[in-house]
Amino acid sequence: MLSDFPYWFLASVAVALGLTFGSFLNVVIYRLPRGENVAHPPSRCPGCGAQIRAIDNIPLFSWLLLRGKARCCGVKISPRYPLVELVGGLSGWAVLEKVLADTLRGDPWWTPLVLFAAYLALGLGLVAAIFIDLEFMLLPDEITIGGALLGTATASLRHVPWVTSIAGALGGFLVVWLLFDVLYRLIRGHPGMGLGDAKLMMLAGAWFGWKGAVFALLAGAVQGTLVTLVVFVAKGRIEEPAAVKAERAQMMAHLESLEGEARAELEKELGRDPLATEPGEGIGRARIPFGPFLAIATLEYLFFGEALVDAYLGFLWNA
Repeated sequence: MLSDFPYWFLASVAVALGLTFGSFLNVVIYRLPRGENVAHPPSRCPGCGAQIRAIDNIPLFSWLLLRGKARCCGVKISPRYPLVELVGGLSGWAVLEKVLADTLRGDPWWTPLVLFAAYLALGLGLVAAIFIDLEFMLLPDEITIGGALLGTATASLRHVPWVTSIAGALGGFLVVWLLFDVLYRLIRGHPGMGLGDAKLMMLAGAWFGWKGAVFALLAGAVQGTLVTLVVFVAKGRIEEPAAVKAERAQMMAHLESLEGEARAELEKELGRDPLATEPGEGIGRARIPFGPFLAIATLEYLFFGEALVDAYLGFLWNA
């Protein structure tokens, strides 16, 4: 059992693994939405393209020692990189606490190891989803569907009935898809939430059942609304991510170069893409990535949401 080892040893290993996988997470965040291979080639300098040496690729410490600049050409390295690595390290520590709390005495010896790997994969996957959606308004299937499958596959180890996991996944997806895609599109002419958000809700339901899915949707909506209002008051507008604007400009330029059936086919395809048109004026028609707030709420539920929900439902039941 993990509890047989000194806590300082377990915490050191957990943080080291979190930092290491957090470093790889930066590769995933950059390459996955661009359709690039996340395993090959090795990491390269964003300025000159030189391969980054192992000594300059130590999570968190290399960025600090090099003062945020590449050794090869001196180009500035975004602080997002050490931030993601730090979040990875903290995630490893938090997941360790979660596993130590959830592992039962009668569980096989290997159960906490598998749970640590699964929870860490979930946490880091959600962190990747946050950064990718903020930049591209895109939630990759590798994270959403893959995370949902992992949640169902590990349900019994987490003492969650498979029926609860599968029902939570289906319910989470259908609620968002029917209400905020199909129905909202009929009323407003465009979807309120995308299929990526529905798949992210499917992930939350697969891991935590209906309570987790409901918590992710409601807590995400509240936090998203508050952040949107603060940004709108501070800046007077809600802007799309620069990458979304650039991709739309490229699509429009490509459309202008086409004629005949090819142009008609692309126009039809773009008509189904809500990001293919400019957003309307005002906060009511602003276009914001909602996935990060769903992902943050799912992380909140992972670490302490269930206790909050149980306490709240108990309060309502006894009121």
